[in-house]
Amino acid sequence: MTYEQAFDELRMIASEIEDETVSVDVLAEKVKRASELISYCQTKLRSTEVEVNKIIKQMERKNIPE
Repeated sequence: MTYEQAFDELRMIASEIEDETVSVDVLAEKVKRASELISYCQTKLRSTEVEVNKIIKQMERKNIPE
């Protein structure tokens, strides 16, 4: 699953809950799934941040005159 797919599914769940189109019988399922998707997205964002910071540090080292 990509970040975009997870985020789109999360938006869909949020929309269903906000529009009250989710029955009480499946509400707990939707909230649990939303929680899983939020966790996935947060992990993906943290991982991407770490990777980007590594790249920036490498670029900065290359630009330091010797």
